[in-house]
Amino acid sequence: MPGGSSTDARVRRVAAAYEALDGSAARLDALLALYASDARFRDPFNNVRGHAALRNIFEHMATQVREPRFCITESACEGDAAWLRWDFSFAGGRIDGASRLVFGADGRVLEHLDFWDPARQLYERVPLLGALMRLLRRRLAAPPQR
Repeated sequence: MPGGSSTDARVRRVAAAYEALDGSAARLDALLALYASDARFRDPFNNVRGHAALRNIFEHMATQVREPRFCITESACEGDAAWLRWDFSFAGGRIDGASRLVFGADGRVLEHLDFWDPARQLYERVPLLGALMRLLRRRLAAPPQR
């Protein structure tokens, strides 16, 4: 993970736990230990609180994709807030995104908000839906500058 010694230790622990995820319960337990018991997690498909809900999301992900792997490419931290830029790869695809983390006084994650573009990175791969999404993007995009 980029950042070296200037990156907050809390951020390094979370990044390392994501990069170590391999579908095993032990690695997921290690990740969840870095989150407060009532932590909030939000991404384009989920908005949940607590370890049980987080576990459910990651276990579901493991059933939906083969060979999932996170690679943290950038990080930044100021006070109790941090940003991680990441690539999530899996057999047949790749998603790039960013996460905003907020840490509590005990160093555990209180809030995790994921930002990525499901329209471009997922929906456009679905045959009929993809054509519609590409058409919408072309119609809504600003015209090229002359």
